[in-house]
Amino acid sequence: MRVIVFGASGMIGYGALYASLRDDAVTEVVAVVRTPLDVAHPRLRQIVHADFTDFTAIQDELTGLDACFYCLGVSAVGRSEAEYTRVTYDYALAAARALITASPGLTFVYVSGEGTDPTGQSRQMWARVKGRTENDLRALPMTAYMFRPGFVQPVDGAVSRTPLYRRIYRATAALHPILGRLFPRHITTTDAVGRAMLAAARPGSGASAVLRNPDINRLATARR
Repeated sequence: MRVIVFGASGMIGYGALYASLRDDAVTEVVAVVRTPLDVAHPRLRQIVHADFTDFTAIQDELTGLDACFYCLGVSAVGRSEAEYTRVTYDYALAAARALITASPGLTFVYVSGEGTDPTGQSRQMWARVKGRTENDLRALPMTAYMFRPGFVQPVDGAVSRTPLYRRIYRATAALHPILGRLFPRHITTTDAVGRAMLAAARPGSGASAVLRNPDINRLATARR
């Protein structure tokens, strides 16, 4: 299987990247990045690209792929709806459309978030934008899965790029093992999210179109 990862420098993307590189069934991992990752692996190919609304320049490098793990995203804090929509909606739809053309039959896994609202009624701007993104991705001619993780524990060196989230993870780090034992179905890890993505992308996975933490953990365990 050949997979492509968007957002590999982020916390969830890190999990997807490393889960893919550890899986012997994955023959190549392509990471589309603005800045090269400080990662070297014989099965990793990096594509440095600047404009995430237009992938025409790298279209020929997106052929023959089996799955896309789209983990690119930003916090809505301090951003206007237009700015957040550009990164969250425009980038994701541009990537999906380019991949449909270059790699027909590809499975697209989109990382959304717990609380996403596909009805467009939420008072939370980010939830409406993510919901619209989910809706329009699912309307495209491709197999698509929407991952809506809630609490995700960073493991194996994964680090959030959002300063506020980093502070929260540091402050609650000692509680992670306890929370994991008390609420095993509702807490997941970056590694589990990555493994669940790989499981969902395989034929006959039986995964539902929208997956939350319990579903993610179940799929990740099935792949062990």
